[in-house]
Amino acid sequence: MVSDAMLPDAVYRDLVTTLFAMTMPIIGFGILYVLVGALIYFKWHDPLIAALTGSAAIVTVGRVWLIKAYDSAGRTNQDIASLRIWERRYACLTYMVALLLAALHIRALSAHEPLAHIGTISLIFTFGAGIVSRNASRPRLCVISLSLVVGPTAIAMLLHAASGSDKVSHPEFFVLQALLLVAVTLMSLQSVRHLYISSVEHLTTKHDLATLARYDPLTGLPNRLLLRETFQANIQPSAADEQMAIHYLDLDGFKAVNDRHGHPAGDAMLREVARRLQVTIRAEDVACRLGGDEFLLLQCQVRHQDQADLLARRIIKQLSEPYLINGVEMRITASVGIAMAPEFGLELERLMAFADTALYRSKAKGKAQVHFCTTEDLHQSGLAVA
Repeated sequence: MVSDAMLPDAVYRDLVTTLFAMTMPIIGFGILYVLVGALIYFKWHDPLIAALTGSAAIVTVGRVWLIKAYDSAGRTNQDIASLRIWERRYACLTYMVALLLAALHIRALSAHEPLAHIGTISLIFTFGAGIVSRNASRPRLCVISLSLVVGPTAIAMLLHAASGSDKVSHPEFFVLQALLLVAVTLMSLQSVRHLYISSVEHLTTKHDLATLARYDPLTGLPNRLLLRETFQANIQPSAADEQMAIHYLDLDGFKAVNDRHGHPAGDAMLREVARRLQVTIRAEDVACRLGGDEFLLLQCQVRHQDQADLLARRIIKQLSEPYLINGVEMRITASVGIAMAPEFGLELERLMAFADTALYRSKAKGKAQVHFCTTEDLHQSGLAVA
């Protein structure tokens, strides 16, 4: 079984989410416990039954409050360390329910009341079914919870069978019930194992496909889909004087590298270009591969055009450094065209077209240069600012 330490963070987040989506089942089971406990109490007037029933009600309220607090804290948007703390809190309250359930049944065995026994053992099976169906994504939680409720309960039934009774087959039936309870628990744990493995495989595949859909398989950079999502998330400036710079990059001389050294060498160069871009930009900026030897950068929180110009020139310098591929030194340069948002619009495709027009000017004037989109460029391209 896959350990949590080996799970991708995204998969672990999804697995933990299932724990905190159980408000109604938790409330429903708490009501059932209270009803059974109340019926036994009104029949026996046993203060221990009352204490166990009241404790179960308090723990149920605590479990519901924990889910609400988890939602308020940001759900899966928290870091992994925080999620592990929330999971431990959830597990502790679940273990308390298991112990309270075992205690209620053990107390009910102290008297030969078949209806009370049926009520408590039914609660145990209901609890077990809920644990397996709702919490199989956390197998350790299932194993400990079922052990806490089934272990003491089975031992109590065996001791009860050994205590002697003048009723026919009384000991045999309690021994059989204890064995059935243990057997059902072991089969349930096998189901937990199967469900957990299936869940991990499904979620891992889902996140892998989501990654493939948003990242370039060669360079690992975001592709057009993730670029568009990032642009939409950052296009609204947080300050009145903030802008976004769209850098359109094209590698000068890359075709010659491909033709002379072959596509494997070209692919290696593209991966190195992607690495250099990643280490050059800030954490809040995004580098994207559009295809071939074309790249796009989203530079966020730009307060003056000079910032965009400085980044573009730094990128040209980095990408113009020699590349050592398969023991052979190779050189390329890069040309950059820049369009500023919202000065030239708020639509990504339009801004990319404007930046591409500026890129054309950079390549036409000697390459390894940077040019900004101007009103003249827009007229020449036949585009108009919205």
